[in-house]
Amino acid sequence: MHEDPTIFKTHGGINGISRKIKTSLEDGISETEIETRQKLYGTNKHAEKPPRSFWMFVWDALHDLTLIILMVCAVVSLVVGLATKGWPKGIYDGLGIIFSILLVVLVTASSDYKQSRKFMELDREKQKIYVRVTRDSKTKKVLVHDLVVGDILHLSIGDVVPADGLFVSGYSLMIDESSLSGESEPVHVSEEKPFLHAGSKVLDGTAKMLVTAVGMRTEWGKIMDTLNDDGVDETPLQVKLNGVATIIGQIGLVFAILTFLVLLVRFLVDKVMHVGLLNWSANDALTIVNYFAIAVTIVVVAVPEGLPLAVTLSLAFAMKKLMSDKALVRHLAACETMGSASCICTDKTGTLTTNHMIVDKVWISDVSKSVSCDTNINKLKAAISESVMEILIQGIFVNTGSEVVKGDDGKRNILGTPTEAALLEFGLSLQGDLYDKYNKLTRLRVEPFNSVKKKMSVLIQLPNGGLRSFCKGASEIILEQCGTVLNSEGNITPLSEMQKQNILNIINSFASEALRTLCIAFKDVNEISDDQTIPEDGYTLIALFGIKDPVRPGVRDAVMTCMAAGIKVRMVTGDNINTAKAIAKECGILTEDGIAIEGRELHDKSTDELKELLPKIEVMARSLPMDKYKLVTSLESMYQEVVAVTGDGTNDAPALRESDIGLAMGIAGTEVAKENADVIIMDDNFSTIVNIARWGRAVYLNIQKFVQFQLTVNIVALIVNFVSACIVGIAPLTAVQLLWVNMIMDTLGALALATEPPNDEMMKRPPVRRGHSFITRVMWRNILGQGLYQLLVLGTLMFAGKRLLKIEGPYADRTTNTLIFNSFVFCQVFNEINSREMEKINVFRGILKNWIFISILTATVLFQVIIVEFLGTFANTVPLSWELWLLSVILGSVSMIVAVILKCIPVESRKTDDRPHGYELIPEEPETV
Repeated sequence: MHEDPTIFKTHGGINGISRKIKTSLEDGISETEIETRQKLYGTNKHAEKPPRSFWMFVWDALHDLTLIILMVCAVVSLVVGLATKGWPKGIYDGLGIIFSILLVVLVTASSDYKQSRKFMELDREKQKIYVRVTRDSKTKKVLVHDLVVGDILHLSIGDVVPADGLFVSGYSLMIDESSLSGESEPVHVSEEKPFLHAGSKVLDGTAKMLVTAVGMRTEWGKIMDTLNDDGVDETPLQVKLNGVATIIGQIGLVFAILTFLVLLVRFLVDKVMHVGLLNWSANDALTIVNYFAIAVTIVVVAVPEGLPLAVTLSLAFAMKKLMSDKALVRHLAACETMGSASCICTDKTGTLTTNHMIVDKVWISDVSKSVSCDTNINKLKAAISESVMEILIQGIFVNTGSEVVKGDDGKRNILGTPTEAALLEFGLSLQGDLYDKYNKLTRLRVEPFNSVKKKMSVLIQLPNGGLRSFCKGASEIILEQCGTVLNSEGNITPLSEMQKQNILNIINSFASEALRTLCIAFKDVNEISDDQTIPEDGYTLIALFGIKDPVRPGVRDAVMTCMAAGIKVRMVTGDNINTAKAIAKECGILTEDGIAIEGRELHDKSTDELKELLPKIEVMARSLPMDKYKLVTSLESMYQEVVAVTGDGTNDAPALRESDIGLAMGIAGTEVAKENADVIIMDDNFSTIVNIARWGRAVYLNIQKFVQFQLTVNIVALIVNFVSACIVGIAPLTAVQLLWVNMIMDTLGALALATEPPNDEMMKRPPVRRGHSFITRVMWRNILGQGLYQLLVLGTLMFAGKRLLKIEGPYADRTTNTLIFNSFVFCQVFNEINSREMEKINVFRGILKNWIFISILTATVLFQVIIVEFLGTFANTVPLSWELWLLSVILGSVSMIVAVILKCIPVESRKTDDRPHGYELIPEEPETV
């Protein structure tokens, strides 16, 4: 849509365009026209790139350099084998490697394909945004994708404009078009400048808009079409582990080159001593090709490509589970960061409380009444005069951001924020029949509520020709603007200091009962010029409301769980300090040692005072968005805290962006807040936040378990082949066997260990502080202990196996090597079970609930039996007797006894962090791995 006022006027302005697209500016379009309009003008969806097919992932997996080298080795082995041994014996070695490579490729591709599907599901979930439209004269919520040309769309603060359109009516509409034009200056949209673009954000005001273009036909859609989505960004842990993988890969490369050189030199020396260096045969070429294949396979085994895979698997698994638990993770990194969260700054309304508000108490004309039931409302009506009632009802009905609509069932529903809805519900219960009358009064000016001013004002034209302004909002702020008060007869009387103090006491008494307090006031105005704003002072106080918002069930337990886990919970709210303290005590947030402050107090403190004060702050009331921002940045910079912040308003965006984890509210949150958040809490519940922390810890711990398991296999596989090549002159583990081991420890190991669900023990330990090394001392103890045991077992079998077990006959060497391979695999199977717990002795807890783990262990054992007993020609193995099978299992299971012994060796895992109320300054440690 091009901003050309001339063309706009040529078409007859807003009325002319609405006629041309056959829509009513008051009643909207009819539901029956939706399909026709979608066919005619398009749907409100952006063109999606077609999903990548499974075979594209297979193609990607085949591009791995080491696998390509192995394929070349396999082809050379096939050619040389056929030339020397003929058909079919000559193809076994080469075919074995090719089949192993294909198996690795298929498993890797399947895993990647499933992850991409999961992320696509999450993307679709992110796009489920609801907007308010007028259709068939009714206001209703529809999915943003169902928006069509001709719809009358309602916009309010924090909305992202979902389509191109024209301003119909509204107040003080300020739009941020920086995402489209690059201009940071907000644009004032009105009847003179009516153009609205998809992708822009509502900074202030409210409006109705006529939708003129949707989807790919909007300016935003055309821009989006030119951009390519590069998929999921790597998380910090993936980057860190990629670094680890590179170092291990380089070590593996050195070992591989050394192994190849040792095998080659021994072969050449043997050749010189027996047949002479000039006497070569095709068999010699095959031997060298096999040596090279073993060297390349050592690189394949050494490169732990399973590390990034484990992170992705674990995060994707956690994201899927969290989605069913009402948390939508927008950025992968947030899931792992949440595991390290040491502080949660949470809103009160809707997060700690239910957000189902009702007016519980009213103070009006020096009378304070409870109005929680119909009897009390009738008593209130009897206690105040008709003129007072008229002004009160008028103030509630005209100065509101909510509206009363009739649903399809004919029932009356209120659309709007819970606080507004509570006041409107109260007004309707007093004199609901006057709603339509007062709603038709002309509103000349409207200043919608925002979290900086903490009030809403409106200027109306009275039926008798006069002007009247109403304002309502935070009780102390409105009281400051009042110089007079309405008495019981409806007369305006001066507000003395003593009366003011008395009203402040009533505000505090309401607040100490955990009620949100709100005042409403009015002022009659003779005239007002076009450039004047709604008056800021000289108001007459009408009433004070106490609004009840009960604490959510389970919040206190969730707060206690956080405290036990070393996570400090702080309440940050715009409410009165006494209301905040009462709710905080009820939730268990405000403790004896903690303090409650007002937001403005933060700005008056010096750096040293702030350092001393920060650990004690548990409640921050009357908080402005920049107060929340300062609290978050101070905690991060002074104490290296990992801070999670909840937010629902547009003004929360800076704090959400600056925090380590931004948590936006799915129900109460604006679209701007959601865009700046890492996680969207779909049910606005604090318990869900604790669940994210639990899963975050599970992700971190699962990846640690997997790294411990993988490094053990890496160390043993590298040393066994290298030492054997140096001493005996052959590698006991062939290329096919090593590829199978590689798959056990990479893809299958990642699947088994990265999908362990969280347990309660995880929330009884302190969070991992910034800068702590990922591989802990406990992990090194387990890796080195298990590695030494496995090397001892395999070394004994390699050098004394035949003699000790009396293995004789023409296949003695192959039987010994098969036993080494079998024992090595069973050591990994049992070590996988050991890795489920790094410090606890009981590794079987909850194992039967994790069907993925059980399935992978069973599949590994079954495949091992098939490889050893039936695929000997490819895997260079021979069938084993039941005694040797039993020996392999026993040798593997002894690793569990070794694990128990290792866990009894005390190792300081990391600094404890038991700081429920205050804590010492901790200098940031360098990031180490």
